[in-house]
Amino acid sequence: MRLGIFSDIHANHEALSAVFEAYRSERIDTYYCLGDTVGYGGSPNECADMVRDIADTTILGNHDAAVSGRMDYSYYYEAARHALDAHASMVSAENMAWLKSLPYQRMLEEYQVLLCHGSPVRLEEFEYIFAPEQARECLSIWDKIGHLTLIGHSHLCKVFALTRTTVEELPSVDFELEPDKKYIVSVGSVGQPRDFDNRASYTVYDTAVKRFEFKRIEYDIELAADKVLRARLERNFAHRLFIGV
Repeated sequence: MRLGIFSDIHANHEALSAVFEAYRSERIDTYYCLGDTVGYGGSPNECADMVRDIADTTILGNHDAAVSGRMDYSYYYEAARHALDAHASMVSAENMAWLKSLPYQRMLEEYQVLLCHGSPVRLEEFEYIFAPEQARECLSIWDKIGHLTLIGHSHLCKVFALTRTTVEELPSVDFELEPDKKYIVSVGSVGQPRDFDNRASYTVYDTAVKRFEFKRIEYDIELAADKVLRARLERNFAHRLFIGV
């Protein structure tokens, strides 16, 4: 099976459309979204509609939880709170019900793949994993993580290889899983990359050969940025799309 895994769309319809078009050439059997369909961008309903239609499972992200009233976000900075409030008032009843129903994780038992948004250690805290020290916490739940654990949240592409006692960060390039290790992979962001590459990020996992692949695709950033501004959201949410940070 070829799995298409993507995350952190953040209401960027142009980026999501480009990713789904690129996936058409990848012979994908099943799609999975790792969360944060909403937040920051100008097209929350359009993105939610597309993900609901295409993804087999979507995981709850912190922005999804905030918009749907499932977490306290009063400590977020003002511009982010404003965007979340705006999206909460914009999303349709159907999309709000969908956000309220999203799970924190899913284990794909047949492939030994765990899906979650942030660290699997404390799911409801939405903690980041972008350094070996953070990945090391997962050693405490070794038996609960998959051969491959896929996360989003950081908007970065990262690979960590784990044994029962060690963690090693690997380059974020295509690789094949070794049987005696477990892997935590951050799949990057469709709609708001933060690695100074402004192209939308998406990934593919081939379960037959246990090969994981990172992909990037250009999209219409100008249109996506214009929608942010027309929605009267923070101007920096539009600007950062151009520089990928």
